[in-house]
Amino acid sequence: MDFTAMLLFSLFFFLLSYLMVIARTRRQVLSLALAGVLVAVLVAPPPAQAQSLWGSINSVLNVINGAIKNALNTIQNVQTAIRDFYQKVTWPLTLINQAKALVTQMVNQYRALMQSIFDLDLRSATLPNPKALEDIMRNRQTNDFANLVTSFRNTYGNLPAVTAASPPDRMMMDMDDAMVLSTLKMLKATDAAADLTLQAANDIENEASQAAPGSAPFLTASATVASIQSQALTQKMLAAELRQEAARLAHENALRKQGAGLTDDVKTQIQNLLKRN
Repeated sequence: MDFTAMLLFSLFFFLLSYLMVIARTRRQVLSLALAGVLVAVLVAPPPAQAQSLWGSINSVLNVINGAIKNALNTIQNVQTAIRDFYQKVTWPLTLINQAKALVTQMVNQYRALMQSIFDLDLRSATLPNPKALEDIMRNRQTNDFANLVTSFRNTYGNLPAVTAASPPDRMMMDMDDAMVLSTLKMLKATDAAADLTLQAANDIENEASQAAPGSAPFLTASATVASIQSQALTQKMLAAELRQEAARLAHENALRKQGAGLTDDVKTQIQNLLKRN
């Protein structure tokens, strides 16, 4: 082998060594090793005897088992040190397991009790129509609003006929019924959304008991989103309650207006009677 061939072989050897050092997986290391053997065999001049070919192969294998093996051992030692640093300093495995065990303990201790509170049967009506209305009010469904309206009418009655009540009274009755039904529909929708929020909370708890190191920010973000959604539901219920209270005040004010109108009518009639006398 002449000087040029030796120089090329040396450059190839250093390049192969560098690639072996920066290789990330064992599969890459084996691939580079096999490639080095093949290139060494191909670029080597045809030997005069089989003994020369076998000697070239032994030389390459000695390089692989020598410097390259030492480099691989060094890489493995570095990876082991990094893994130990993560497990003992950055993310202590013992503390992580303790936190997971604590989450599991709290879930087993409180989830069933809290769920039993949400599942309490508070229905009290006994007559057919009120019982049917209460069942619809508490079923946490949003696809039966028509049945809610029908059951409400069956329980509290329909609007009186035009000839049975004055127009102001009929308008107040209609508005009162509308506000009640609006609040009941919002209540049913909120109950359905609350079930989804509770399910999301359970899922977050389950994930926390099995979370991998470093995933806490993602679980925290999920919990924050669920908390914001819960607060939004609370705000919608407060808004529905405020609308209901505004309707009640408007009803009372309408009664005062009717009273003032009736008083004015009585005053006018009395004055007319006095004028006749």
